[in-house]
Amino acid sequence: MEQRIDYYNIAPDAMQIMMEMEKYTKKNGIDRKLRELIKIRASQINGCAFCLNMHTTDAKKMGETEQRLFCINAWRECTFYSEEEKVALELTEHITLVSEMRVPDDLYKRVRNYYTEKEYVDLVILINQINSWNRISIAMGNFAE
Repeated sequence: MEQRIDYYNIAPDAMQIMMEMEKYTKKNGIDRKLRELIKIRASQINGCAFCLNMHTTDAKKMGETEQRLFCINAWRECTFYSEEEKVALELTEHITLVSEMRVPDDLYKRVRNYYTEKEYVDLVILINQINSWNRISIAMGNFAE
């Protein structure tokens, strides 16, 4: 598949807003490896090969292990993800599939056991950001190389 539209040049103002949000997500208090795991899990659910390729590569550069990258789709059955990571990945799934799963109160309370109000907001923004990138990438015909 070829990229359909040079969207960075067609809508530079919109893409600048996306990049500013990306800068925000990189400087919030969420652990950088966890940020990549969240991006990978959302991209798996959305089927975005471009983002999967980008974020697995970035995670490996940060020192993330192949074991954790290969098993992220089955994180619930793995002992090598912390409880803090697991609840963030569960939140990722619920927000990514919000029309099916919603974000129930019990999940919110479990997330808040590990994350402050600000960190919860930052997680929600991060998850929404990668979901936006996935949708842009898929709609524009980006592909993994």
